[in-house]
Amino acid sequence: MQITIDVPDDLASRLSPIQDKVPQILELGLREFNASAQAGLIGVAQVLEILAGLPSPEEVLALRPSEEMQGQLDELLAKSKDAGLSPGEELQWQQYEYVEHLVRMAKAQALLKLQAA
Repeated sequence: MQITIDVPDDLASRLSPIQDKVPQILELGLREFNASAQAGLIGVAQVLEILAGLPSPEEVLALRPSEEMQGQLDELLAKSKDAGLSPGEELQWQQYEYVEHLVRMAKAQALLKLQAA
């Protein structure tokens, strides 16, 4: 399928050398757009972006959830104790647990690097 779009000149000049990658760029952009539009997993993208930036061990050890993310976690935890979680909320909780696992692994590696130094 062929699509024609108008883009600003500066964007066109940046896309010109990588024309063959435009479908992949659009796919990645749509994924990001859809992920940011979802109500769940507040703050997860921020955590993953920080880790993807290869922070120093000290920065990894200092990593904490944002206030917004912590609020979402507290809300889910309270709801799980009171009324129980819906299937969607349970999935959301499991996804937060997985991200927490990744952060703990990163912190363990950071601590090992600091101890070796």
